Amino acid sequence: MFENLSSKLEAVFKKLRGHGKLTEENIQEALKEVRMSLLEADVNFKVVKDFIQTVQQRAIGQEVVGSLTPAQQLIKVVQEELTALMGGEGQGIHLSGSPPVPIMLVGLHGSGKTTTAGKLARYFQEKKKRPYLIPADVYRPAAIEQLQKLGQELGVDFYRPQASQTPLDISLKGREEALRKGYDLIIIDTAGRLHIDEALMLELREMKNQIKPKEVLFVADAMTGQDAVNIAKHFNERLGVDGVILTKMDGDARGGAALSIQAVTQKPIKFIGVGEKLDALEIFHPDRMVSRILGMGDVLTLIEKAEAAVDEKKAKELEKKIRKDSFTLEDFKDQLQQIRKMGSLESLLGMIPGLPRKMAGLGEAMVDEKELTRVEAIINSMTPRERTNYQIINGSRRLRIANGSGTTVQEVNQLLKRYAEGRKMMKRFAGMEKKGLGKGRGAFFS
Repeated sequence: MFENLSSKLEAVFKKLRGHGKLTEENIQEALKEVRMSLLEADVNFKVVKDFIQTVQQRAIGQEVVGSLTPAQQLIKVVQEELTALMGGEGQGIHLSGSPPVPIMLVGLHGSGKTTTAGKLARYFQEKKKRPYLIPADVYRPAAIEQLQKLGQELGVDFYRPQASQTPLDISLKGREEALRKGYDLIIIDTAGRLHIDEALMLELREMKNQIKPKEVLFVADAMTGQDAVNIAKHFNERLGVDGVILTKMDGDARGGAALSIQAVTQKPIKFIGVGEKLDALEIFHPDRMVSRILGMGDVLTLIEKAEAAVDEKKAKELEKKIRKDSFTLEDFKDQLQQIRKMGSLESLLGMIPGLPRKMAGLGEAMVDEKELTRVEAIINSMTPRERTNYQIINGSRRLRIANGSGTTVQEVNQLLKRYAEGRKMMKRFAGMEKKGLGKGRGAFFS
């Protein structure tokens, strides 16, 4: 996401750093390029105009021109104003009130409401809440079955509507059922249309008036750019929404919707969908997103992903194995699986500060995601004894493993070589720890 905008802004700021001293002319030239970059990223024209005007007012004053590091100061101004543009601080969902607290998802057909309902259910499960799914879209074929299937996959209970029930009936009866069963919140998946029409709005307004949801969340496809922004504005004016969930952010290289929607609707982006899997939903933090856009990384999100993915008990066991030099190929596979839980490697690379954008953008060239699948297949094709003691894997065993995993003997050899080198490195670090030379390296074993 934001790939094009990030690379263009990086080029602008690199040029600025080449000037020891910034003049009003330098700044205006740089802001002209920033303006073009934002427009090419499909950011709303009026939003861009107001943004550039605000940055220019701050930049041409003493705040930047009088600074000892003018280029860095200008970047700081752009960072602060971009963060303000997208809402300032991240806002989660408010769940105060008597359970079950209702959350209502609205939006056009195809925006990803049903999948997002499942993702939200999983998100609340992780927060130790008990969600209940209510499928109130009676118009789209298989919409009810889709939500029920997601519920079964997650182990989340759901309401089973009758054929004659209206969306309002389903929502009211579903809420009664959730109250009777003691659930914390209900997530209502509503119907969409291909465009906004009066019938849709009347139905949604009636549901909102009767259910009184704590949060009405507009779900929009980020890849539709300014269409998503305009539709969000209409929904807010005619229905009233409390926040936005942008789906398919992982496929939106421009990012115009994310940069415009808060400024146009005055409603915060609360979550972003960053993949198809049910765990691919993130709280939207404007400051962290701006850091990613400007190539400054996003360490906080990276840490949160690591904490969510890493099994603490396994981490302690791994530490002991590394210290005893007994790190096996089975352990290697476990570590690989935990890393993959954190998301795509390309997205993780983009969160590391100081990593050149060209390097982060070469996710496929640097680490092929398919290669990780191949590595796992190779290890799965080994016997338990081979995983424990890789040194017994001779030529005939390598051929058998290659055939069993659908890979080549060369790929098996490469894996074993990398694994052996990794063990040597771990042994060296463990030795440094024992000698007291590894102070400050404790994170390696955590």
